[in-house]
Amino acid sequence: MDASDAALYATLLTEAPAGLAFFDRDLRCRRANDALAALLRVPVGDLHQRRPGEVLPDTVASAFETALRKVIDENRPLSDLDLVVPADSASTPEDAATEPAGVTTALEERILACSWLPAKDPGGEHQGVVLTALDVTDRRRAEEVIRRKEQRYRSLVEASAQVVWVAAPAGGVIDDAPEWRAITGQTPDDYAVGGWLSVVHPEDRPRIEVAWRDCVDENRVFETNYRIRTKSGTYRHFDVRAVPIWQGDAVIEWVGANTDVTGQREAEEMRGRLTEQLSAAALRTARLQQATSMLAEALTVSQVVQVITEVGRSAIGADYSAVALLDDDKLRLSIVAPSQPGTEAETSPPSRDGGFKVSDQTVMSVAVRESRPFLAEHPDSLRIQLGHSERDLFAQNLEERAWVGLPLLAAGAPIGALRFSFTRPREITEEERVFLEALAGQCALAVERALLFEREHRTAEELQRSLLPSDLPQLPGMVLAARYNPATRHVQVGGDWYDVFRLSDDRLAIAVGDVMGKGVLAAAGMGRVRNALRALALNDARPAAVLAGLDRLFSATEDEEQFTTVAYAVIDPETGHGEFSNAGHPPPLLISPDTPARVSTREPGTPLGWPSQRQQTSFSIETGNTVVFYSDGLVENRRRGVDAGLEELVAVAADAPPEVVGDPERLVDFLVDRMLAGYEQVDDVTVLALHVPPKHA
Repeated sequence: MDASDAALYATLLTEAPAGLAFFDRDLRCRRANDALAALLRVPVGDLHQRRPGEVLPDTVASAFETALRKVIDENRPLSDLDLVVPADSASTPEDAATEPAGVTTALEERILACSWLPAKDPGGEHQGVVLTALDVTDRRRAEEVIRRKEQRYRSLVEASAQVVWVAAPAGGVIDDAPEWRAITGQTPDDYAVGGWLSVVHPEDRPRIEVAWRDCVDENRVFETNYRIRTKSGTYRHFDVRAVPIWQGDAVIEWVGANTDVTGQREAEEMRGRLTEQLSAAALRTARLQQATSMLAEALTVSQVVQVITEVGRSAIGADYSAVALLDDDKLRLSIVAPSQPGTEAETSPPSRDGGFKVSDQTVMSVAVRESRPFLAEHPDSLRIQLGHSERDLFAQNLEERAWVGLPLLAAGAPIGALRFSFTRPREITEEERVFLEALAGQCALAVERALLFEREHRTAEELQRSLLPSDLPQLPGMVLAARYNPATRHVQVGGDWYDVFRLSDDRLAIAVGDVMGKGVLAAAGMGRVRNALRALALNDARPAAVLAGLDRLFSATEDEEQFTTVAYAVIDPETGHGEFSNAGHPPPLLISPDTPARVSTREPGTPLGWPSQRQQTSFSIETGNTVVFYSDGLVENRRRGVDAGLEELVAVAADAPPEVVGDPERLVDFLVDRMLAGYEQVDDVTVLALHVPPKHA
């Protein structure tokens, strides 16, 4: 070779950083530079004229010879084949110590990138193999670190159930997302065209497109949630967070991570439903307790119907309700109107001829016949069960779309039915059904109690009316007027009474009394006192003697707990003179045109049956004067005591115009109206006025 070739050859063998060697066809090393010897951790001299297996460790030698044979046999190069030199490749410490300068002495694994090239002479004859080797240990380790980081990142993403995707700076698709497509079922072409937006739920997509475009335009974090169509056709909920990746001052791409939160959303929805159910159950319980309390105060069937109407509307949203009761023959049902005026058209359908037969095909008839709840959640269900829409019976409610009928059972036997209806199809849940059955049970008890009360009330009222005077005596020198107002709150008759009758000597006997209690017992007690007073007055009319006789009667026949008051007077109609005795009753009111109205200040005495010496006082009623007897219901109530009531009565009487005072009929109405105005009447009110008109009148 010429001088330049020789210089090049010498420089390559001594100065080149890469390892160089030439092996003949027998795999013997004919030439090797110091760099290769250093990389293989053997003295360069040991390589000369020797096979790899004679110098190198077995693993390294085996790889060497395999590569050499392959190149010689196939006459083609092998490039970039990595050869690992183990850490213990130096034969002995002495060998390592005799290594020439530049040879690596650190006993650590090295990685060599080797290229094996077939060597030919000028005539094309195959002479052997040329080896070039570069130390790529640091590069391979860096690549391994990167690979492991990518692997850890991918494992982390897979473990966190997140799906990662990449988008272009403008928001379009730049890379495939196999994990994403595995969920959505998109093909690579589908994803390349539409990306992740194409599988967003149609209801969510407009909102998401606007939000994504705004974030891309403003280069800010995109964070939201939406529903994604999966490959099965169902939708799942995903939370998404995408961030811009910056390089200098420009965004080079977007990286997004989607997290499937369907389970979390379903759990939240389940908790929400459970919370709603618990709240509804608590509300129904409160409504039932409220209904029980309200029904306890409902004394008539109409009041019961009003309570049920209010509870049905507030608790289950019923638009219409009705209660029907069985007639005495148990063959017909009659609708009961609620107690408040003006609500009948709103709350109960009109009945046909005042009622309908139990044998009819109606919601309430079926509930009564079968003693079970009847449910029709929509008109088709009603037609299937009844054969018609029931509109022929309840024509005013053509908008009804769902119905509930409940039997009212007393001692296991039906006494009527409860009916709710809705203006929309309505499914009754099991919890609502339990509530309605409990409500029907409370309604049945209240109706049964109200029926008993009304029966007793009618009996007591008839008894009381029969014992009160049908009319008052007509006298030329006196004018009488009376009013009896039973309490409206409890609609029970009480023991208030009055009586006016002529004695054998033409004098007039006047009595006003009050027997404690309500109902039949009070009315019966009132009747006994009234009859006894008449009998005693016919024998000895003096007021003190009559009350003393009543005391003896009470001690002999009445309970000690019985409390009865009586005011009794005997008057001569010709002269206006009379006597008066009081057994614990409110004092009479005196109204005169010449002096202020006042009540008697005399001691009223004790109620009947309480030991006392009965006293009587004389009085005279002048012409133009009026005496008013009354019961405590006129002056006493829950907000006004007796003393305050008496003062108010005097003030009201003082305000009465002369024409009212002169007409007892108008006077009793005036006093009752003014004294009860603004107060709830909780007790019976009895008023009896006696007026002596002027002589010229």
